[in-house]
Amino acid sequence: MHSLKGLYGIAGIDEAGRGPMIGPMVICGILVGPDRLHELVEIGAKDSKTLTHRSRLLLKGKIEKITAKIEMRIITADDIDRLRKRTTLNVIEEIEFASIAKILKPKEIYLDAADVNAERFGRTIGELSGIASKGTKIVSEHKADAKYPIVSAASIIAKVQRDLAIERYHEKYGDFGSGYPNDPKTVKFVRNLVRDGKKLPPIIRKSWESVRKIIDEEATDQTKLS
Repeated sequence: MHSLKGLYGIAGIDEAGRGPMIGPMVICGILVGPDRLHELVEIGAKDSKTLTHRSRLLLKGKIEKITAKIEMRIITADDIDRLRKRTTLNVIEEIEFASIAKILKPKEIYLDAADVNAERFGRTIGELSGIASKGTKIVSEHKADAKYPIVSAASIIAKVQRDLAIERYHEKYGDFGSGYPNDPKTVKFVRNLVRDGKKLPPIIRKSWESVRKIIDEEATDQTKLS
């Protein structure tokens, strides 16, 4: 039987901003005492993607009052480009999820899996963080943010933090929209920079397929013109 020495509460970890071509990825872990878990349900913590910006802001304040601890990691576009030269985005997430889990030391942890194999993702986090050998119960699932209020709460805080970063970038670089490849405003912003021969700012993930595609398309257009 594993000992549960030094372990406390229930934790959830999720990320915001895995897929965009502009801006950071934010990973958030929260720890809640077992006696307060029901409060997350009562305040209406649910998948951040289904909530409005205003709802998320209101919920963030309520979540912060309920949690025993919050751990956050902000991985900038620059960090992502640098790290992806030698590893994958999944591995970057695994390392950050594990570093959060190691600090939170929960009796139970719920993870929104970044790996196609959700169970393997849970095992990796358990091993890297050392919480598996301490006896932590690890639940790793896809769409955990839609199933478990503890993960929903982490996703809300991560999303608010990312939105804040995007707002700051808008002030500095102009309105480029959401930063996601399916946002025409974002695509236009990157395309105009490339077309004008400007250096891409550090907020753009230059290693991203969608960004490289724009660069290639513009290079082809320039060749045709010349």
